[in-house]
Amino acid sequence: MGGRRVDELDDVVVALEARLGPATAEPVLLEGGITNHNYLVRFAERACVVRIAGKDTARLGIDRHAERLANQTAADLGFAPHVLAHDERWLVTEFVEGSAGEPAAVREDAEAVARALRSVHDSGVVLPTRFWVPELLEAYAAVVRERGGRLPEAYEDAQELTRRIADRLPLRDPVPCHDDLLPGNVMRVGPEGAIMLVDWEYAGMGHRLFDLGNLAVNNEFGEAEELRLLEAYLRRAPSWADLAALRLMRIMSDAREAAWGVIQGVISDLEFDFEDYATRHFDRLAAAAADPQLQDWFDAAAA
Repeated sequence: MGGRRVDELDDVVVALEARLGPATAEPVLLEGGITNHNYLVRFAERACVVRIAGKDTARLGIDRHAERLANQTAADLGFAPHVLAHDERWLVTEFVEGSAGEPAAVREDAEAVARALRSVHDSGVVLPTRFWVPELLEAYAAVVRERGGRLPEAYEDAQELTRRIADRLPLRDPVPCHDDLLPGNVMRVGPEGAIMLVDWEYAGMGHRLFDLGNLAVNNEFGEAEELRLLEAYLRRAPSWADLAALRLMRIMSDAREAAWGVIQGVISDLEFDFEDYATRHFDRLAAAAADPQLQDWFDAAAA
């Protein structure tokens, strides 16, 4: 199997065979992960995804217990694959046939994704960790300095902007959030094209509008799609204040993504250009910060 890391996978497969039955096919590396290594493994007649945690992922704000609890909560609601087995190093979920989202497909499914997120947010489950971007940026910066890395000049600007947004949209009444709604984490499955959300490792108790802003910016929503998303989520026509808050959370999301690229550059052992990833998000954040409507968004969100 091309790219297979035998040393990290074989022991896990042996341990899982006692729970899930014998492995009946050669594992297949699933491409696309930029935090962990993911494999398709067939145990007996069941196809599973085995996720091996990346290096030092706790430093990224990942809580594996929160991930499992959020994933299973979403699965029970019909919006995620079920968790089959786990420990601190790995997680096994059922493999579901479907297509990973592209931004255009996710935009088409804006209402369905909004309803899925609203169901999880309103589930009542309490996750054992908190997800709040200003705090994450402080923690990431400390790790980068500790590892001898350098914070780019844009990092401090991002921190200041996230603090300003947090002043307008404070984290009150946190709810269980996904927090990583990249296109590949939104799937269409089954003949009906039902929505499933995968990769819950950044799940935590956070701001419900962060999930919407994160989804919108990562999937290139225009205003019409933003309004569809908000209306489906809020179950009413969105106001200018709702739209303004969503726009600020888009900025908050890019600050997190950029900072994530910076910290991954000093802790990850995956072959990925984290510096370029960070730069692209810093650039998009700077463009949004230069938008002539920015102050209007702040004023409306505060109101």
